[in-house]
Amino acid sequence: MLLPGFSLLAHASAIEPLQMANQLSGQMLYHTVTLSLNEEPVRSGAQLSLMAQHTLAEPLGPLDLLLVCAPTPLPYALPAKLNEWLRSHQGRGVVLGGLAGGTEVLARCGLLEGYRATLPWQRFEAFAQAYPQVTLSQQLFEIDRDRLTCAGGTAAMDMMLTLIGKHHGPRLAEQVSEQFVCGRIRLADERQHVPLRNRLGHAPQSLVDAVTLMEANIEEPLSTLELAEHLGISRRQLERLFKKYLQAVPSRYYLDLRLQDARKQLRESDRPVGDIALMTGFSSGAHFSTAYRNHFGITPREERLG
Repeated sequence: MLLPGFSLLAHASAIEPLQMANQLSGQMLYHTVTLSLNEEPVRSGAQLSLMAQHTLAEPLGPLDLLLVCAPTPLPYALPAKLNEWLRSHQGRGVVLGGLAGGTEVLARCGLLEGYRATLPWQRFEAFAQAYPQVTLSQQLFEIDRDRLTCAGGTAAMDMMLTLIGKHHGPRLAEQVSEQFVCGRIRLADERQHVPLRNRLGHAPQSLVDAVTLMEANIEEPLSTLELAEHLGISRRQLERLFKKYLQAVPSRYYLDLRLQDARKQLRESDRPVGDIALMTGFSSGAHFSTAYRNHFGITPREERLG
């Protein structure tokens, strides 16, 4: 379902993997149709227009999955007929999904209450305030029962590749990914990359500088005292800033940064686990393995095997 101002990239990232799965398998695994509100071409955010195959007024056969692709933020009110049409699919075995601003469309229609959902990071704060009944996630995409949502852009491709893997096996999903020269299929538990200043909102510059120092010193971590000295504030002041704005002590926040970096390397590189441990500031493989298991629930070696 395309709404005016939709992202061409999100639309293509969702549709193309399904078509490629058909091509590589030699079967019609997925049959896709594009919908619009009326018979007029739908203009994208890039000012290019697409002519949909069907409108809401036309009868359709049974649907398995209905994705709404819309701009973010959503700059207009939704037509009553769209609200009614979307709600008519609830409870009828149709999986409903939102691409980028499509998440806000589903939320406005009351179709995400009690679900986990995500959308582009720029809308996190406004969405959380507007829809407290929705459990907001900062991940690339969310698959929660019969609801799918994603951050838009290329995250739509990762979500659809994950679905292809669930439906027809991981090998086909990998082959589709290779056709699009994707280094790997990003997993649902990976967070969107949010610029530091946006992550910290209205936090003091000293806290932004502290996190910047942490991110620049992953291999040789600085102590909390060293961080405070670099910033020209006391250790206690630094701890208060972290507690107020990040709900964590500096050492714990720093450890999380290092472990997230380690996880990325385990998934994206073939470096030995011991080398990754040293590159993320752990003095021994045993210490790294224990910290990793305590944080993620699995060991580094299990992460790589998975």
